Amino acid sequence: MLKRTTLLTLAAASIFAACGDAPDTISLSLRQREKSGDTTIQIEYWTPAETAIIICDMWDKHWCLGATQRVAEIAPAMNRMLDTARRRGVTIVHAPSDCMTFYKDYPQRTKVAQCKDDAIAAAADGSSLPSEEGAAWPIEQSDGGCDSDGIVNDQVWRRQIETLTIAEPDVISDSGEEIGVYFQQHGIKNVILVGVHTNMCIVGRSFGLRAMTRMDMNVALMRDMTDLMYNPQQPPYVSHFEGLDLMIGYIEQYICPTVLSTDFTGEPPFLFSERALEDE
Repeated sequence: MLKRTTLLTLAAASIFAACGDAPDTISLSLRQREKSGDTTIQIEYWTPAETAIIICDMWDKHWCLGATQRVAEIAPAMNRMLDTARRRGVTIVHAPSDCMTFYKDYPQRTKVAQCKDDAIAAAADGSSLPSEEGAAWPIEQSDGGCDSDGIVNDQVWRRQIETLTIAEPDVISDSGEEIGVYFQQHGIKNVILVGVHTNMCIVGRSFGLRAMTRMDMNVALMRDMTDLMYNPQQPPYVSHFEGLDLMIGYIEQYICPTVLSTDFTGEPPFLFSERALEDE
């Protein structure tokens, strides 16, 4: 459970409340968790041309049926958020891992496929950050984290879910090296991760939260546009969405801050239907 929230940079927050975004910027409420358990919110203004959103592993199918169903549920709301961000000038990166063969002839793929740099490749490392040293992982995931029947034992995904629009200015890559070089070439300094799953690919991919942190990006997770792989029959024996809250809390404390899609859309945060019933 997240504790008391303290609002920082009150002057900036007052400007945001009165006027919305500053000209040519996006106002973001960056939430982080302190060691005490309290949370803080920092208001920052990010320039769209210097900002990217990476969509992690939003596959058409997953080996776990429950995961497939939740991806399908979140995708329409995610697509609306991405459309808004794209119109404002944010770079959209589609990163469905292991699917580059499907997209090999897409111009959004070919324009980044030759982006190589040894130093950036070395930084594209999804292993634990120094800030995580001694931290306790909040959930048990050794069983793979599937919370439903319908498990298959091979790769069933072949592309990103079709609900998500791939527009002309977008980029397609599952390589942290390619994405990092492209960001360097185009002056991108700020990165937001959306997609699945917080406790696996979101943190650990070569383009994930840890790797982007190692590349010295300003990194955030969009906490209402993600999910996790967790089986409530495993410790700490909480519901799927309570497990998601625990994982988000871990990320906020040890890896990076989080934001809401509301900062882009002005609409209420996305809520899974099952979670809405759980919260009633």
